[in-house]
Amino acid sequence: MLNIWDVYWGLRVEQCPCDVHFVEWLEEQGLTGKRIYHFGTGGHHYVGIRCAEPEFDNTVLGITASPKEYEAFVKLAIDNPTITKTYSAYFGDIYTSNARLLPRFDIVTLFHSCEFRSEKNDSYGALTDLQVMQLFTDQTDAGGHILFYTGSFAYEAAKPMIAEWATSRQVEEIGEFKTLRVFRKTA
Repeated sequence: MLNIWDVYWGLRVEQCPCDVHFVEWLEEQGLTGKRIYHFGTGGHHYVGIRCAEPEFDNTVLGITASPKEYEAFVKLAIDNPTITKTYSAYFGDIYTSNARLLPRFDIVTLFHSCEFRSEKNDSYGALTDLQVMQLFTDQTDAGGHILFYTGSFAYEAAKPMIAEWATSRQVEEIGEFKTLRVFRKTA
């Protein structure tokens, strides 16, 4: 049985400072027209909605393992069908991601690393957090960015994996922005 996320990060974006900080980072960097993969949509779908604004014109593919968050996306798409021109969310377990099903990205958010993976995922051969980091880095074009959230309840568990990941892929840490650690893929 699929390991789902029973917690619902509702319609209040204040519950997800990482999403707010990410959009602020995009604004500060002047990043427009980018292809973004977003791990953890929240029921507010803030990243997808904001990135669809004409001043951004970014495309976002988001994943959620929360049935309620996915239902919120379906309602959003029904109520505002033009959003689906630039934003799509899918329901699934990020730990079953397959490179052959993924497009290329300019930016990947891995804000929820180590929050969700457990022995439940083992029963269906799911990837580890490190393997997810590596997979999505491989799907990121050179010069692209990979971001992590330092405010995550699982950040202390993610830190050593981020360090191992950084030695396994051609990336460089370029700094922090509020609660985000920002890396650039160098090759």
